Amino acid sequence: MATERQYREHIVRYGRMLHERGFVAATDGNLSVRLSANRILSTPTCMSKGEMRPSDLVVVDMEGRLISGKRKVSSEIGMHLLIYRLRSDIKGIVHAHPPTATGFAAAGVPLNQPLVCEVVIGLGSIPLAKYGTPGTTELTEALEPLVPGFDAILMSNHGVVAYGADLEQAYMKMETVEHFARIALVTHQLGHQKPLGAAELEKLVVVRAKYMNSGQPEAQGQASGNGHGRKKAAAEPQPVDASPATGLGRRTIR
Repeated sequence: MATERQYREHIVRYGRMLHERGFVAATDGNLSVRLSANRILSTPTCMSKGEMRPSDLVVVDMEGRLISGKRKVSSEIGMHLLIYRLRSDIKGIVHAHPPTATGFAAAGVPLNQPLVCEVVIGLGSIPLAKYGTPGTTELTEALEPLVPGFDAILMSNHGVVAYGADLEQAYMKMETVEHFARIALVTHQLGHQKPLGAAELEKLVVVRAKYMNSGQPEAQGQASGNGHGRKKAAAEPQPVDASPATGLGRRTIR
């Protein structure tokens, strides 16, 4: 298990990568790591993710109160705390504004069509949460129905949040979202999409189930992503963009 110092270095590294790849601009975005049951290490507010040092990070409790650090806590810490509360398997979170994926979010278009097999296997569907004002309970209320069943969410007129068993996984999921958004955009530019059919999706359900149980840390306990190959809990809320045509907005393919 990594030390707090190592986690600080991880956040600085992935923050720099977000900045270098154009996934954030100015002081956009935030990252966090769960240190323990009641301690979260997070990026501070109003600071470029490309210029952070390990000492700039802050530690907060599960109520968002500052435990240690010289800088101020991000106004979006509530989003991180919500995800950690709802998903005990999650240890790392990345929120950013990758241009293409954020463009889909601003257009009100979810990335829920099964266009690329690798995305279905590795991440599943990427739903669109309704708009919520950043730094308010509107944002957490918009995300709450989707967090239990997905590992990456488009946030209407805002950006993307991705999370995983560690910060590396969260970052890679963010990269996957933006990569898939670019592919989806090309299909729109070409004027035609050819989603995978039901038979192909059923095969991918099996492949995804094997992938989720092949040593992936988040597969221990509850499955992640949009739940391909996982039974749907009876009382779980449905995502706002559930698509009856493909079922990819749901936790199971019907």
